[in-house]
Amino acid sequence: MATETAPTLADVEAARTRLAGKGVRVTPLYASETFGRMIGRPVHLKAETLQRTGSFKIRGAVNKIGSLSEAERQAGVVAASAGNHGQAVAWAAREAGIEATIFMPAETPMAKVEPTRNYGARAELIGATFEDAVTAAVAHVEETGATFVHPFEDHDVIAGQGTIGLELAEQVPDAETVLIPVGGGGLAAGISIALRALRPKLRLVGVEVRRGGYTIADGIAVKQPGALTMGILEETLDEIVEVTDEQISEAITLLLERSKLLVEGAGAVGVAALLAGKTKGKGSVCALLSGGNIDPTLLLSVLRHGLTVAGRYLVLRSRLGDRPGELIRFLEIVANTRANIVAIEHRREGVALEVADTEVELTVVTRNEQHCLRLIDALETHGYPVERLR
Repeated sequence: MATETAPTLADVEAARTRLAGKGVRVTPLYASETFGRMIGRPVHLKAETLQRTGSFKIRGAVNKIGSLSEAERQAGVVAASAGNHGQAVAWAAREAGIEATIFMPAETPMAKVEPTRNYGARAELIGATFEDAVTAAVAHVEETGATFVHPFEDHDVIAGQGTIGLELAEQVPDAETVLIPVGGGGLAAGISIALRALRPKLRLVGVEVRRGGYTIADGIAVKQPGALTMGILEETLDEIVEVTDEQISEAITLLLERSKLLVEGAGAVGVAALLAGKTKGKGSVCALLSGGNIDPTLLLSVLRHGLTVAGRYLVLRSRLGDRPGELIRFLEIVANTRANIVAIEHRREGVALEVADTEVELTVVTRNEQHCLRLIDALETHGYPVERLR
């Protein structure tokens, strides 16, 4: 594969022309009063979650496939993907009438695997990491002569992603800061090329997760950015900050509850950085929500955890006398605080208790952390010891 060169603003503008009429949407920008109030500055959300295939990736895929020669189209395309890039290449290839084979890590969420297959591509699950999928894809290219569509280390892909930067320059001209997820770096490289040329004083901040370990932000879980993209980002970004899964979980929960936007882990890192105070300044800030393809089972876990951290779920353990009416009295205290019991376990055996005691474990729905504390105080005031489990 030939050495790739960094695109220019002219390449990004040409990509926008190529994407016109090909099904790629100009995604909306929403002002968020909720997040603005929470961090004390105006906040805007760029919703690439509402893009076709559920993420920004379609921009680079359509631009790349649209630039292929007839001979290259006949040979088909190959991609390696943690999910979103695979869906985008599959969709773009189908629309162009060419064959696509997508290699994905074995643990890729089915919410990303099934759509890839439904778009008509052959999806191969292989290896434990994105890098394993790349190795398999490159080997397939050598065997078949197909064109490898790299998710970030590609001139045309980067230029396609940069069309978001053109939209941001028009949609939020007064922004002081833009927050961009960074995995392989193609998205941040493309956007920063456009915005550095059009809004040179804009503060551009990349947001990443700790590399090399498990993360719920699987879409940016690559070991390191590409050489091409890092060369661009070193010149265009003001800084790169890091967020944790805990912070991402909070962002996903709040985005869904307050903004009614379903966002995957990688797409929520910008909001996570805002909530965690990772960015400087007081002026308007825009967070790019890069994708919304989150696995339903992971979403359930994230929401349960996020609601628990926010004090909306309380799990506690207590001891009470093993005599008639004692459990009713205990539960009446809970009811009087207006907490709603969703699970209860009553144990007499298998735990270290006094001979006349029994143990109760409750899961209750509460309004907030203050409500949790009032419930605990009420139980302790009536003589029931409380151990808070979460």
